[in-house]
Amino acid sequence: MYLPKHFAVDDQALLAQLISEYPLATITANLEGSLEVNHLPLMLSTDKTKLYGHIARVNPLRKIAASTNNQVIAIFHGPNAYVTPAWYPSKKETGKVVPTWNYAVVHAQGSIKLIDDAQWLRNHVAQMTNIHEPTYQSDWKLDDAPEEYVQMMLKAIVGIEIDIQSMLGKFKLSQNRPPEDYAAVVDALEKSPQEMLQAMRQLMQCK
Repeated sequence: MYLPKHFAVDDQALLAQLISEYPLATITANLEGSLEVNHLPLMLSTDKTKLYGHIARVNPLRKIAASTNNQVIAIFHGPNAYVTPAWYPSKKETGKVVPTWNYAVVHAQGSIKLIDDAQWLRNHVAQMTNIHEPTYQSDWKLDDAPEEYVQMMLKAIVGIEIDIQSMLGKFKLSQNRPPEDYAAVVDALEKSPQEMLQAMRQLMQCK
């Protein structure tokens, strides 16, 4: 990843927060000379050393986990926003401004392995459900589904664990602009009704 110093983030708490808020990861890996790409929700362990999830048993990630080259990269995408140069006060001074795109991502690289344990898998799925249901003001539980159906669904998936070897953040948030331009971007984002732009504003204000 191209990572200029002023966009680099190594604050583990901030990276963990982004993963928690945007848990759907893009997982990339090398499978027999081809690029294998998957999109999976993952959970970060409390000590920030592992990522947990589950996949269909027929998913090609199973082959990668069983191979000697079991390295993967999980990419978590945070908020993003187009930034128009019209927002910059410096536009009136020099005119030497161009559009850009602000965004925040976390790259977690590590080795993947399977967890083929029925009780672990049930606990994992229940935990993931309990974490995300309240976001939608719902209280659905795994036990609400018929047990026979739950067992059938669980048999079709297998757990995964990614042992994190490096975790890097790139938060491109207009840090390379003069302070007055930075403040103008925050002010402009604040006026937008779009949730994604409000999330970008909040991220810029906490950095």
